[in-house]
Amino acid sequence: MLQFLIRRTFGAVLILILISAITYFMFFAIPQDPATLACGKNCTPDALAIVRRNLGTDQPVYLQYWHYVVGIVMGRVQGGSHCPAPCLGISFANGQNVWSTILDRFPLTLSLMVGGAAVFLVVGLGAGMLAAWKKGSLVDKVFSGGSLVLSSFQIYFLGPLVMLALVFSTGWLDKPSYTPITENPVAWFTGLIIPWAVMATIFTAQYTRMSRSSMIEQLQEEHVRAARAKGMSAKYVFFRYAWRGSLIPIITILGIDIGALFGGGIVTEVTFDLAGVGRLARDSVIQKDLPTTLGVMLFSSAFILLCNIVVDACYALIDPRVRLS
Repeated sequence: MLQFLIRRTFGAVLILILISAITYFMFFAIPQDPATLACGKNCTPDALAIVRRNLGTDQPVYLQYWHYVVGIVMGRVQGGSHCPAPCLGISFANGQNVWSTILDRFPLTLSLMVGGAAVFLVVGLGAGMLAAWKKGSLVDKVFSGGSLVLSSFQIYFLGPLVMLALVFSTGWLDKPSYTPITENPVAWFTGLIIPWAVMATIFTAQYTRMSRSSMIEQLQEEHVRAARAKGMSAKYVFFRYAWRGSLIPIITILGIDIGALFGGGIVTEVTFDLAGVGRLARDSVIQKDLPTTLGVMLFSSAFILLCNIVVDACYALIDPRVRLS
């Protein structure tokens, strides 16, 4: 296990370096000078020269990238002030530290991801297991057909409809908002119910179909049939043997969907006017805020890679037949 984690961590670092290099040269090697964007509209040649010197854009691109990487590890001086490690640069739009801005926005995005994932995992796995248990029945047909219908919806389409029905027309729920869970857990929960429900609706359909097919496949395995032959009850075999083995493909899909949750977070935050990392990425692209765009890209990539390492490590815990070598 330890060798696996070390190897995967080393591979993740190499991937991050490659992503940072590609993204950096894409944004900082464009024909338009980043210093011009940072200087503003009423920029004089003297002021532009000072901005270029402060940002380091008066140096060759490869040196700029080297200083950027060193700044992530050791910190650096930018804009006349010290940017402590991990330094992802100073925003062109507001002059704020990019790393601090991302950390301020991340709790909202994490809340959306964790809450939405909890809802669609519970509902999706539960519906899929029930459909597999009642294979061929009316319940199975309703859940299978319903999952196909739900999978056709999109967040930007379903979100406004839910808002219109539950917020503006009936007033049953408040407009989505974010309150830190440490300040008011009840307000945190009630403010994110609608985004969670909309995100879960999109993903639940996939997990319902996946859990159903995986459970049916597990019920045909030899060890499950052997347990039945020994006289064990159907419920015991279902939950003790088949259910555990059916989680392996679910965890695989969940590891892949972490990136989709981040991408869906952008649409969700924009749809419900929530200020998270996703909306920060959207705004930074519109404002041509290159350091913030690059910082969000690296942060998101690191988080997704870390989650995938954890998911892979969970395989051996769920299924003893899996060995990480």
